Amino acid sequence: MRGARGSCSASVLALALFYLLYASYPVDGLLKCYCDICTDTNHTCETDGYCFASTSLENDVITYARRCVHKQLSSSQPEPLIFCMTSDSRNTTFVIECCKEDFCNRDLKPQLHPRTKEVSSNGDDATWVTWKMALTIALPICAICVIVMVIYHIHMSRRSPARHFPDDSLEAPDRPILGGVTIRDMLEMTTSGSGSGLPLLVQRSIARQIQLVETIGKGRFGEVWRGRWRGENVAVKIFSSREERSWFREAEIYQTVMLRHDNILGFIAADNKDNGTWTQLWLITDYHEKGSLFDYLNRSTVDTNGMIRMALSIATGLAHLHMEIVGTQGKPAIAHRDLKSKNILVKTNGTCAIGDLGLAVRHDVITDTVDIQLNNRVGTKRYMAPEVLEETINMNHFDSFKRADVYALGLILWEIARRCNVGGIHDDYQLPFYDLVPSDPTIEEMRKVVCTDRQRPSIPNRWQSIEALQVMSKVMKECWYHNAAARLTALRIKKSLANYGAMEDLK
Repeated sequence: MRGARGSCSASVLALALFYLLYASYPVDGLLKCYCDICTDTNHTCETDGYCFASTSLENDVITYARRCVHKQLSSSQPEPLIFCMTSDSRNTTFVIECCKEDFCNRDLKPQLHPRTKEVSSNGDDATWVTWKMALTIALPICAICVIVMVIYHIHMSRRSPARHFPDDSLEAPDRPILGGVTIRDMLEMTTSGSGSGLPLLVQRSIARQIQLVETIGKGRFGEVWRGRWRGENVAVKIFSSREERSWFREAEIYQTVMLRHDNILGFIAADNKDNGTWTQLWLITDYHEKGSLFDYLNRSTVDTNGMIRMALSIATGLAHLHMEIVGTQGKPAIAHRDLKSKNILVKTNGTCAIGDLGLAVRHDVITDTVDIQLNNRVGTKRYMAPEVLEETINMNHFDSFKRADVYALGLILWEIARRCNVGGIHDDYQLPFYDLVPSDPTIEEMRKVVCTDRQRPSIPNRWQSIEALQVMSKVMKECWYHNAAARLTALRIKKSLANYGAMEDLK
């Protein structure tokens, strides 16, 4: 209480002093200011100094003052008067502003600078310094940890590459059937030289892991896709459910003991996939990027060596099909029954492989019978032998089917020979009898040309002047005799072409 009374007395004395100075000062040419305590002069005071407004804080009470200050209070001080200056140490409890125009202090209301702002600022600075120090320490440690983890992951990945399996795969980590091997490795390990194909469980495992990439062909049976299995390309022949007999028959023939051969399309697996709506029947074989012989000859020509290589490989594959291998794990003789350029694949080394065994028949040597399956498919009319067109073929005699295959082989050799490029001269690709029948001939049209008129594809005269083409024309003529018994065997054709190839190598 005493402190409050003392400060109040000091304020009263100061205001009284201001009033006396104001009263004793001349009034001419003086500055008029607003005065909050000058009630008798209508709140107006006059001065030769400044008008001022101040704000003070005492005992949590804010007091505002607007009055005059005379220059005589500090005549020794340069302008502005030191009275009008507020030190930084006091601006939280007292602040003053001066001005030098009539009544300029009426609207002045200086604002105190609260202590909390400075404290808060200092607190924020301190917090930021703390965070900065923490980040400076933590970030390098985190970076080092991340680098160590990445290096460790790369090292472990190189030691044991990650493998991802579909959920329904039999190759999942808890069911390691196949291991990290290629298809060729599996065939060599599981077939033990028998050539009968992979075990059914392994076939299904492979089929479930194949990803279809693109369509590469279509036919009456369905579609052919290029697929991927562990980075390897495979061909996937997808049959519609209506062609189940053809699918089953082809898979059965491909898995005949001792059938596997370089010039027979390599069989990998067969599987039926049921997605709940329809059933897809898959036949998975080796993939040959050059496509069928038909496609290859349409876009490319061959030289004489390439022609002989192709012809010899096809004859070799057909001879292997026709040949019976006697033994405990013997192979029955097989006839193709649908041999044509579209059913032969071209390999990267220029040789060929015979595919599409859906119409093939096997010879049972014990009973001397032919296991002809009941299905709706027939061979390609353009490649049918005369006895097939005339329906005079002996269906109970297996050699009849082999001779029909040889007739078709002769037509295929003619297709290859037309594309033989010698000295820049070659013929356009054409199908056999292209100039005698329409693109999709009927049985009657083919019967008239082949059987009644006994016509065969024409052989250009220039072929007689080129030894390789002369050999080919001689072989093909002996393949398409009207009398089936007079035709060469596939083995004889193979030997003739092999002998010519050997002679060329010696030259």
